[in-house]
Amino acid sequence: MNEPLITNDAIVLGLFALILGGLFYLRSLGGRWDRFFTFVPIILLCYLLPSLLNTAGVISSKESQLWDVAKDYFLPAALILLTLSIDLKAILGLGPKALIMFLTATVGIIIGGPLAVLMIGTIDPATVGGEGADATWRGLSTLAGSWIGGGANQTAMLEIYGYNPERYAAMVAVDIIVANVWMAILLYGAGNPAPIDRWLKADTTAIDRLRDTIADYSARIERPTTVPDLMALLAVALGGVGLSHLVASIAGAAFAQIEGMGDTILANDFFWIAVTSTTVGLSLSFTRARGLEGAGASKIGTVFIFLLVTIIGAKMDVLQIADQPLLFLLGFVWMTIHALLLIMVAKLIRAPFFFVAIGSKANVGGAASAPVLAAAFHPALAPVAVLLAVLGYALGTYGAILCAELMRMVVG
Repeated sequence: MNEPLITNDAIVLGLFALILGGLFYLRSLGGRWDRFFTFVPIILLCYLLPSLLNTAGVISSKESQLWDVAKDYFLPAALILLTLSIDLKAILGLGPKALIMFLTATVGIIIGGPLAVLMIGTIDPATVGGEGADATWRGLSTLAGSWIGGGANQTAMLEIYGYNPERYAAMVAVDIIVANVWMAILLYGAGNPAPIDRWLKADTTAIDRLRDTIADYSARIERPTTVPDLMALLAVALGGVGLSHLVASIAGAAFAQIEGMGDTILANDFFWIAVTSTTVGLSLSFTRARGLEGAGASKIGTVFIFLLVTIIGAKMDVLQIADQPLLFLLGFVWMTIHALLLIMVAKLIRAPFFFVAIGSKANVGGAASAPVLAAAFHPALAPVAVLLAVLGYALGTYGAILCAELMRMVVG
């Protein structure tokens, strides 16, 4: 494998910052650029341009530590800053459709796996075959864990079903490529959801009300930002990140020591980082700290979100699809079944596209990417995604085991 042109993470992060700055500068010019960004959402370009750099070999995510920095520091800081001004009562008032779409997304992954195995098996039985630890269904169980819960659930499936570690890299590649292509599609829809909502005949009043409430509150208390304001934001954001890691180190280690709990999501540090940072933000929204929104808390949180988007995009290398095309085809068929079921149910209950997108990403991506997608609709909606993603962590192992057993039955 050729060495990427740029291997220094500091240079790569600077390159991402230049991409973000350049794109937002172009959007600020108005005119024809307004028309361009109407059809090609800016957040989609923030995602795709780094992926093209990765595919072209300019950068590489394989040895990079940027994703670890992003999920451990940028993400919890963003969650805290974006939830400072949230109206928790308004979130709870979004109604049952969010939960229905989330559960539909889970069911779509559970039934999509065996159906995809059945379909690809008719084309090439060898792709879905294998014996013992090399059995493809065992490897696919890790995809089910990842796409219902997250990385911890994925690892749990690897241990439970004992898939051959030497063949595991292919499953990771399918996971990354398929999930990120689906993310790109959802980001495109998030850039202009109105036509999709009209087709779904969806009632978006609750979402619009929450978005407008936060926007009105932000506009009402906005003020010139002072150095003490910025220091307070720094203390809240990074202090909250530090507290999140402290709780994660204690809680994760405690559950890891309990017999039978070591492979569960409760022993996963990132689970506690996401939960604690969201809890910190929501708790502060009931205090005077909520006034920091006027100093630009959500704006800084949005900057972190866009940095996350570029770093997530850099993880995708589209050329990997050519390595095992039928295995990737299986992954795309699986995700298509998941998407079709979501669309059918959304059409039936007239759910907004936001619930479709977030219900899906709360499963396929979890707390690491669901709030990123939610923020593409509006920064105020990020906490909704986190709450659903936490539920996805809880269901991930159980749903993945059910999916794996159904795939075992399909291949006989």
